[in-house]
Amino acid sequence: MPSIHLRIRMSAPMLAAAILLTPLLALHTARAADTPTTPVENARVDDFAVGKKAIDAKNWALAASSFSKVVAQNPKNADAYNLLGYSNRWLGKYDEAFAAYNKALALDPRHKGALEYSGVAYLKVGQKAQAEAQLAKLQAICAQCEETTDLAKAIAAYRPN
Repeated sequence: MPSIHLRIRMSAPMLAAAILLTPLLALHTARAADTPTTPVENARVDDFAVGKKAIDAKNWALAASSFSKVVAQNPKNADAYNLLGYSNRWLGKYDEAFAAYNKALALDPRHKGALEYSGVAYLKVGQKAQAEAQLAKLQAICAQCEETTDLAKAIAAYRPN
């Protein structure tokens, strides 16, 4: 297969602009690492994988410990904060759970998991109005999503102690 060579001619002003913009491009690339992680990236993190397996095994203490390590290494990981909150909720550590959910939502205000799970946690502590507020946010994001329907069902089934 023949190769294609492309020659680009730049005028002096274009070359100067390219040289000046190169550091800005590098800055933009460096800032991309500050965004919340994706599920694919999370799967590569050993402590995240251990935490997920611990959740599947209902080993809430190990899950909380694992996700605490993940957020210590990557404080911009909204998914890990969400699952840290989830694990702490199951441990009955509601203050820690709400702190983790709030951090997840500060990083990603549209994090459906954190909205659902924090809504359930609000029900656990008898704060139905806050759970309904989380449901309203979910409905605005995705009315038919699983997180929305699950929280709506939990609110409908809620009976105060």
